[in-house]
Amino acid sequence: MSQTQVGDEEKKTFNVPTEKRPKTHQEIIETRLRDYLIEELKQYQDLSQDELSETIKELAEPFLEEEGDRLTFEAKKDVTSSVMNDLIGLGPITPFIHDETVTEVMVNGPSEIYVERNGKITRTNHTFKDNRHVANVIERIVNPLGRRIDESNPMVDARLSDGSRVNAIIPPLALNGPTLTIRKFSKEPFKVDDLLRFGTFNQEMADFLKACVQSYLNVFVSGGTGSGKTTTLNVLSSFIQNTDRIITIEDAAELKLHQDHIIPLESRPPNIEGKGEITIRDLVRNSLRMRPDRIVVGEVRSAEALDMLQAMNTGHDGSLGTGHANTPRDMLSRLETMVLMAGMDLPIKAIREQIAGAIDLIIHQSRMKDGTRKITHISEVLGMEENTIVMQDIFVFKQTGISQSGKIEGHFQPTGIRPQIIDRLEQNGINLPPSLFRGEW
Repeated sequence: MSQTQVGDEEKKTFNVPTEKRPKTHQEIIETRLRDYLIEELKQYQDLSQDELSETIKELAEPFLEEEGDRLTFEAKKDVTSSVMNDLIGLGPITPFIHDETVTEVMVNGPSEIYVERNGKITRTNHTFKDNRHVANVIERIVNPLGRRIDESNPMVDARLSDGSRVNAIIPPLALNGPTLTIRKFSKEPFKVDDLLRFGTFNQEMADFLKACVQSYLNVFVSGGTGSGKTTTLNVLSSFIQNTDRIITIEDAAELKLHQDHIIPLESRPPNIEGKGEITIRDLVRNSLRMRPDRIVVGEVRSAEALDMLQAMNTGHDGSLGTGHANTPRDMLSRLETMVLMAGMDLPIKAIREQIAGAIDLIIHQSRMKDGTRKITHISEVLGMEENTIVMQDIFVFKQTGISQSGKIEGHFQPTGIRPQIIDRLEQNGINLPPSLFRGEW
């Protein structure tokens, strides 16, 4: 690791006010140790993360024996850990980044750090020293990615090396101080068996979705924020044949596919002069010239919806994507709105015909009140009837109650309707048993 990397926290690329308060003896020793290590580590170049960690421990021990004689053994251990997190980690949130039970880390200014475990948000007893401390961590995340955050550009989306999604917003927009939200993803992407274990869907639904993806149906995953859309999209993508050429398009690369022929594309924000921006729409258009078998869009949220629908309607079957919506029907309405954002003066009926002709299946996912994520609807898009897009539910989640411990009780069930897309599945050599769709009488 270079001197520049170790000393990132000394850079001040944007002005963040800091609070003045008396330092405790432990904080004074911690500051001295940090300054000492920054100077000493200049001698150590190109060390791995593990080697640098061991070097910091070796240098810190004699320093604390001499300077921190008033500190207890546990206090010295805390000081070393805190300084190490500051120099080579992400400060006080480092333990939560490494904690596999934590799915989201939320920093609301220097004095409030919240985490999400098992769908429940709790406040931790960890804090940053001040606004500058939070700002240093944000800079350490965004600088290696070529992103910037300052008073002229006070919001940024980025990602960690493990693919975790990061959003940061600073004063004057964030009134509590620099605010950081990190959506973590597992190091190994979840597989079908994991979602079955979590109760996201059942085996019958999994078999049906696998058949749909392998038969090149166009599938959209809808749901609210934090409902697990990206995780489900990852699982759906795992059903794609290994022989297909797959192009993934995202704002921040999160999808983890294991097929051989994958071309991941990532959008780019404008530079400091406001130029050079590459949008999701630009990438969707370009992907059509790249001979894709599959186009996978991490999230459709704007004018790229028009290009995505046109691609689906012009021979690019088997496309996958996600979008924010409260219900499958709302997803269709949002797609209409996003097409209009493209600036095309199209009549609503023409837009709806594009949507009805393009999308075969909508999977709607919800985050339940107990924190669990469940696929509540698998709905088939049948086509147009006068000016309305016709849909029908194939599978639904039926909630029956809430247990004394607050757990959602219910079960997945087919609606009893035979999907029209069964004919397309059979044309691809996939025969699902009729009992799969037999609903309750």
